[in-house]
Amino acid sequence: MRSRSVLCVFLLASVAAFAQTGGTQPPPPSKNAPANAPGAQSAASSGANQPATQPATQSATPQTATTYRPPQAKTKEEFDAYKAGAVLQDPVQVLAAADQFAQKYPASELKELLYLQAMNGFAQRNDAPKEIEAARKAAAIDPHDPNPLIHVASALVEVTHDNDLDKEQRYAEANKDAQAAIDNINTGMHIPPGVSEAQVQTVKNSILALAYETLGVIDMQKQNFADAETNFQKAVDASKAEPMARIYLRLSVVQDNEKKYPEALVNANKALQYSQPGSIEQTLAKQQQARLQKLVGEGSESSVPAPGATPPVTGPATTAQPAGTPQQPPPQPH
Repeated sequence: MRSRSVLCVFLLASVAAFAQTGGTQPPPPSKNAPANAPGAQSAASSGANQPATQPATQSATPQTATTYRPPQAKTKEEFDAYKAGAVLQDPVQVLAAADQFAQKYPASELKELLYLQAMNGFAQRNDAPKEIEAARKAAAIDPHDPNPLIHVASALVEVTHDNDLDKEQRYAEANKDAQAAIDNINTGMHIPPGVSEAQVQTVKNSILALAYETLGVIDMQKQNFADAETNFQKAVDASKAEPMARIYLRLSVVQDNEKKYPEALVNANKALQYSQPGSIEQTLAKQQQARLQKLVGEGSESSVPAPGATPPVTGPATTAQPAGTPQQPPPQPH
């Protein structure tokens, strides 16, 4: 799956900046966009989307742009305990600190921030099981935030295999969380002030692409190829600004399984076009392209860029993929 760690980089930068400034009350941000928009790190220095120490009550319902405000501590002791966990670098330690903090301050508005920090650290380490653990705890606190939801969903699909006894349960949870991320994309995100609409849309598109790809992988594993094609096409549409070879390759594979060979060849060509030289996506795209060229009777590769001329992928690097792909001739992306 596409690296999930980019989805909360800005939030963590904001939290770190706030912890270093001693907890000054920031202006309240709006909601409906991520607290992690790429290129928005400059807002962190102003304390954007940071916890504050003034008392407040939590809301259990989705918040709107007019009602959202930063999470707040009720006491200085609570805020100091939060900061002690937030300065840790090891996600294992952060997760332990988050558990201790949540146990001591069960009503605190700051506890989700510690779980998100741990989640992001595990994502950067490619430790999917621990990432899932931290993300589940964050999602339990705010079930409307697409960020932990998509971390749970995509990481679950990443580590699920055909021989897992709880495979169906894992897929059901991943499907539910990916769909919830889509449903809450316009109402559940935390946005610091100063983040442009373009930055907001970039992160929304990133989450949507990952969510639809996750749904497509689940459909593909179940050999529901028509539904998989629909979801992969939505993932392609959401990621047009940052085309990903892996999604085009998966779209080609499901179209191949549907015997839509000309369409599958078009997407195999795009997978090759956007794959990084020497990557597994490039190797599999070449195999898929060669297979489909034979099936549609196309012997020329003149329309396909040479390997040395393939444009680089602009999105984050990929990670390992689940086993158990459909038992069909096309090569499968990993």
